[in-house]
Amino acid sequence: MDDLVPRWVRIGLGVALAPAQLLTGLWAVVATRSWFDDFPGLGPALVAAEPPFNAHLASDAGGGFLATGVALAAAAVLARRSAVYVALLAYLSLALPHLAYHAANPAAGLSGTAQAVNLAMLSSGVAMAMLLGWGTWSSAGARDRARTRTPTPSRGSERHTAAPSRPGDRGAT
Repeated sequence: MDDLVPRWVRIGLGVALAPAQLLTGLWAVVATRSWFDDFPGLGPALVAAEPPFNAHLASDAGGGFLATGVALAAAAVLARRSAVYVALLAYLSLALPHLAYHAANPAAGLSGTAQAVNLAMLSSGVAMAMLLGWGTWSSAGARDRARTRTPTPSRGSERHTAAPSRPGDRGAT
């Protein structure tokens, strides 16, 4: 059975993870040059810190962000455990290499502070995905344990049964 996930997991998917992926992806696909030059829109231009501009690469990266956002949003709406697992796996398949790249390759165009903020933001997304995965897994385990629990008879509810008849007793066959 494919149980529903807890409400807080759906909110985490639909509010914390999906919107950023959807907006980043749409921006990169629709206005590739603007995304490269200006992302994230506030503060230092993170993508432009590693030139040169490549429209094909930027558009493909945007498609990856968009696809991940669609998977996360769909999982939030469907609320099924299997959909959440698939969406989080897709997200982490993008987010972990992304984080690893930026951790290992500081952009020359970013200050130390901007680099630290960028890594903190990328790390927080990975941590959120792990938390949501744990919430999905642990809620499933709790439901499974509740389903398999056998009721314990309450005090005084024991059934009294007659002892089995012995050969020679009245009524024995």
